[in-house]
Amino acid sequence: MIELTAFTFPALLFFGVFIGLLGSALGVGGGIFMVPFLVLALKLPIHQAVAASLVAIVATSSAVAAVNVERGLANIRLGIALEVTTALGSIAGALIAGRLPGGAVQLLFALMLFPVSVLMFLKGRKGPASPPASAGSASAFDSGFFDPAAGARTAYRVKNIVPVSFLSFFAGSLSGLLGIGGGVVQVPAMNLLCGVPMKAAVATSNFIIGVSAAASACVYFRRGLIPFGLTAVIVAGVLIGSFAGIRVLYRAKSEKLQLVFSALTLLIAVKMLMKVI
Repeated sequence: MIELTAFTFPALLFFGVFIGLLGSALGVGGGIFMVPFLVLALKLPIHQAVAASLVAIVATSSAVAAVNVERGLANIRLGIALEVTTALGSIAGALIAGRLPGGAVQLLFALMLFPVSVLMFLKGRKGPASPPASAGSASAFDSGFFDPAAGARTAYRVKNIVPVSFLSFFAGSLSGLLGIGGGVVQVPAMNLLCGVPMKAAVATSNFIIGVSAAASACVYFRRGLIPFGLTAVIVAGVLIGSFAGIRVLYRAKSEKLQLVFSALTLLIAVKMLMKVI
């Protein structure tokens, strides 16, 4: 058990702010940074780290989803459609995690981060490329939003709902198994397959991941794996960072954040892999 001392308390609070900012700005929940930090730096058992991460993801989603919905950035219809399969996958992932040893979960986490890092790097290098609003046939999921960075309204049409729903189940499974929120799959899937602009994909992902994380967090709670004191401090920081992340999401260029995200995930993947091997 990790004790909250004069050193660990501010360190956890500051890190909570950091992951809250990145989680809300990139739509990934921040678990890909939180789990390695708790395992590598604080020597927390992997299953407890995943449980704490899931609770923090719920806090991130709760903090920013309402704001994104109010400003019209999150696609509510699309989010509701995808969060059903995401939540089912999240529960399945949490149940599977209880049957796997900690080393296996760490290995899966590290291997998952490598393709995520490459995908984010390529996307960041390519830059924003929103599809034209006229592309494809109209659907009930079509939407639009005002982008302050561009100073104009961006309209878009949504496609490939069925295949992305299957990917959402996979994203939910990663959330429950690894405590990462599933946004690392949801955001690229919505952006690349559905044709949703990056900012809208991030906002919609923040809307989705809270439900899936809450579903799997209940499984970990029933098993007594949530470290409450440590988690409470991190969640407090996450709430602060999440509101700062909203401002970053609205004002910054997403591709720049993606490049930073890519470098950090690659570093974490290497460290996690070295620890397992």
